[in-house]
Amino acid sequence: MMSGDHVRDAGRAGEGDARKTAEGLTYLSGFGNEHSSEAVPGALPHGRNSPQRAPLGLYAEQLSGSAFTEPRAHNRRSWLYRIRPSAAHPRFTRADNGALRTAPFTETVPDPNRLRWNPLPEPAPGTDFLAGLWTLGGNGDATQRTGMGIHLYHANSSMDARVFSDSDGELLVVPEQGGLLLRTEFGLLRAEPGEVALIPRGVRFRVELLDASARGYVCENYGAPFQLPDLGPIGANGLANARDFRAPVAAYEDVEGPVEVVNKFCGNLWRATYDHSPLDVVAWHGNHVPYVYDLHRFNVIGSISYDHPDPSIFTVLTSPSDTPGLAGVDFVVFAPRWLVGEDTFRPPYFHRNVMSEYMGLIEGAYDAKTAGEGGFVPGGGSLHNMMSAHGPDRETFEKASAADLKPQKIDDGLAFMFETRWPVTATEQAATASHLQRGYDDVWQGLERHFRD
Repeated sequence: MMSGDHVRDAGRAGEGDARKTAEGLTYLSGFGNEHSSEAVPGALPHGRNSPQRAPLGLYAEQLSGSAFTEPRAHNRRSWLYRIRPSAAHPRFTRADNGALRTAPFTETVPDPNRLRWNPLPEPAPGTDFLAGLWTLGGNGDATQRTGMGIHLYHANSSMDARVFSDSDGELLVVPEQGGLLLRTEFGLLRAEPGEVALIPRGVRFRVELLDASARGYVCENYGAPFQLPDLGPIGANGLANARDFRAPVAAYEDVEGPVEVVNKFCGNLWRATYDHSPLDVVAWHGNHVPYVYDLHRFNVIGSISYDHPDPSIFTVLTSPSDTPGLAGVDFVVFAPRWLVGEDTFRPPYFHRNVMSEYMGLIEGAYDAKTAGEGGFVPGGGSLHNMMSAHGPDRETFEKASAADLKPQKIDDGLAFMFETRWPVTATEQAATASHLQRGYDDVWQGLERHFRD
């Protein structure tokens, strides 16, 4: 049990104060743990979840991230002890969805062509994280809790007196430029480029910028919550280690005054003006909690003999489906690693895949994408839908085919992939965007015939 360092914190500080707060955070360690934390000693009840009178005059409330009767290994829930219950709120009314879209995606038809985008354009002044969300596409149906949405964000302002929650799915936030301070019902998280943060379904939070602007990616997972993949023949260790996931310690806002609370429900945004901050949880325990993970800590497994391994070996998190081994969505990272394969074409091979792949770049370069107008740059992304043929561009193929095969360290890039079982349908705004690279197919032109009979 740990106590929070931030109490009665209004959370409306400037950029410098947010950075100072973020640098002083402490965390709880472990993935999927039954954590407990209290910001005030004695706030957590002992021996029961809902006593007749909760300690310190607080209200006891359960937040369920799964059905009550799901197996214990998959059951997600947390008990919150808060100043006011969540039920104490006014009526919600519809809000403008902005550039945010939700499955089912029906504005366009699924496109078998390979697509690539440059980074999002600069946002208008005063754009916060929520206003800066821009949907690229996705699949499934949020109302049926299947599939996923792919969003990007570009913000230059902190969320002021505004809180957001997503009833449709959990949000995996992948910062690419600029750090974030995430103030959640459970406490505070700091997420810098090279790290990822996950906000579970239904958890309220506010995003404050640690720098002048922030840019990145978001995977909205409508399906089963992300979990660590099974390791199979790898054994007991490797890939993302559970101990490296960090959950917040309890911290609360005891703030009176108008706060706009925005809820995403079945694809639409709804808003209500509360007379207090809903981030007023003084203590909590459970396993339905937000967390942050440093991608540089990923333990890469690779070939030490020959051939390039399948990209599934780079899976950080997976959302399982009803078919074993077939994920609703996988989160995959291509972290710094050694390449030592003998007589091996070392970049990712040419292939067609039953899964659909959206790839983004956090820093540096990706070893299979070096060519093309606009290039594959941090903040940009590519979409290769199921069975679309892809692989290294001509420049990469020629270089790798003639390379001296001595041990090689790839340490100048950090790329990731959202890989999903269904085709990704692009939104109308993505299919017609000014930053869509119209000449992406050209990177594979010039791959010459070398056959000798």
